[in-house]
Amino acid sequence: MEIDLVKQPLDLHFHPSSNVVAAGLINGKLFLYATESQQPQSIITGSEDRSILATDVETGTAIARLKNSHRAPISRVVNLTESTIASGDDEGCIKVWDARHRSCCSFFNVHEDVISDMTFASDSMKLIGTSGDGTLSVCNLRSNRVQTQSEFAEDELLSVVIMKNGRKVICGTQTGALLLYSWGFFKDYSDRFVGLAGNPVNALLKVSTFHEYHSFYEICHAFPSKLIELVPVILICFLSHYCLKLDEERIITGCENGLSLVGILPNRIIQPFAMHSKNYHVERLAYSHDRKFLGSISHDENLKLWDLDELLQATGNTAQNPSAASHSESDGMEVDNSTPKPSRI
Repeated sequence: MEIDLVKQPLDLHFHPSSNVVAAGLINGKLFLYATESQQPQSIITGSEDRSILATDVETGTAIARLKNSHRAPISRVVNLTESTIASGDDEGCIKVWDARHRSCCSFFNVHEDVISDMTFASDSMKLIGTSGDGTLSVCNLRSNRVQTQSEFAEDELLSVVIMKNGRKVICGTQTGALLLYSWGFFKDYSDRFVGLAGNPVNALLKVSTFHEYHSFYEICHAFPSKLIELVPVILICFLSHYCLKLDEERIITGCENGLSLVGILPNRIIQPFAMHSKNYHVERLAYSHDRKFLGSISHDENLKLWDLDELLQATGNTAQNPSAASHSESDGMEVDNSTPKPSRI
């Protein structure tokens, strides 16, 4: 399915328990597409005006607004728990917010450039962030301190996902390389996969299954598909989270040349399988709550919904030779137990 959004989308997200997808547009509108009558009450958005907004999706009215939540435009918002979210801005600051008290509970001024992506390790309460400054950070939410920050990777880090049951952290870069960090050894990457070289990896998704969700707002309303007028919307998230992944071996990448299924350790492109209009980068990816659909957005102003089962079945067993596309010191190994190599700087 292809949905013409008319304007350029900047982010998308599915609700974790109902068939609703939301896309934030560059003109300040929030597009909501629903295929059922029971819908969530609220959605969280971040904006270039530095505000974080909770909006009633039926009426379009603001439930709560945190004005001047950052000193710079907000670049990323992710959900952490039932009651907390994290936000990052264009100047490299990360903040954690308590939605119950509408207050900041953690502040990490760790990076020197835009926060491009974040992901949360709930078991260890650590927030992983990537930045345009070419570094990865690990923020410990129990101690409220920056636990570590990687050395400069000589590339912009654009996306991040945790793999291999928490033993590996994968970062997509501006040049198309995938950088693999071993958990606990974040100063430098332990592996580098260049099979996607030349195509910025703007988005990463783990091939996984939805198992559990927690909804912060319990009241649901029926509403049609519509646009809600907001401040310029950069990113969005529902107050919910999911856990218990099924597949720790594969990720889906979003690049200029479309979507690809990529294996991790051994590193290989299993198969490219979908794309938007030619010469348009895939900017963001997201799963539907039941993992039946994969959503993707691009600067071609379209939201595409792909049948995930059909995409994965079409890949079959086709794979490239791992040695042809990976600069790896430990290809095929799931754990890097070696001492981290010295900093290049």
